[in-house]
Amino acid sequence: MLKKTLIYSILFLILTSCGGAFKPKKVDTRKTPINVQDRAKKNIKEGKGSSLGDLVGRRGGTSYEFSTSNPMWRASLEILDFLPLSTVDYSGGLIISDWYSDGSTNESIKITVRFLGNDISSENIKIAVHKKVCNNNNCKVNMLNKNIISDELKTTIIRKAALLQKDSKKKK
Repeated sequence: MLKKTLIYSILFLILTSCGGAFKPKKVDTRKTPINVQDRAKKNIKEGKGSSLGDLVGRRGGTSYEFSTSNPMWRASLEILDFLPLSTVDYSGGLIISDWYSDGSTNESIKITVRFLGNDISSENIKIAVHKKVCNNNNCKVNMLNKNIISDELKTTIIRKAALLQKDSKKKK
């Protein structure tokens, strides 16, 4: 009983001490504009917000490119569309497939594609292929270094990305 009372008392004190933080602040309309656009501009000037211009790189040194306009990303997804994908993270520049097997053998592969840059070049993409061999519920996983699959994938993705970029320039 004493423990419950003590816990409830501490919880009550914590919640009531934070009460001032949840109250809305009083705003002086002489200093804060009433118009929404003017208020947004004032907040951005004071560093309290962001604008779409910040996201697309008009201000500052950052730039953001959407995944649909990145030819390397689109080419990779089109080439790997036969694989079940477990992780696809555009902001992290990472595509990880799930284990894939054609069903006829006890071997399966997992492909990881990492993007190191947005430009179309072999230096901006890294492909790792892992091979899993299972015998009687005993599985061994090995990374295949410098194998034909990763080299072929890299070449195919770069070729496809170059074609996608060429087609997008023609449309513009």
